[in-house]
Amino acid sequence: MNTTPEFRKSSYSNRNQNCVEVADLEAGAGAIRDTKNRQDGHLAFPAAEWRCFLRDVKANRL
Repeated sequence: MNTTPEFRKSSYSNRNQNCVEVADLEAGAGAIRDTKNRQDGHLAFPAAEWRCFLRDVKANRL
């Protein structure tokens, strides 16, 4: 099994400067990183927290 997250540009990133990448992790968890600073690593979230984060982003609460 591959343990390296496969990141993709978030559909919520804009064209100018605010770009983030997201990755799906095991068991519904997720990760996020700054496109410009990939070398700084990423933040990983357990499934429940990831679902809450996505729900709030989609509802424009963040």
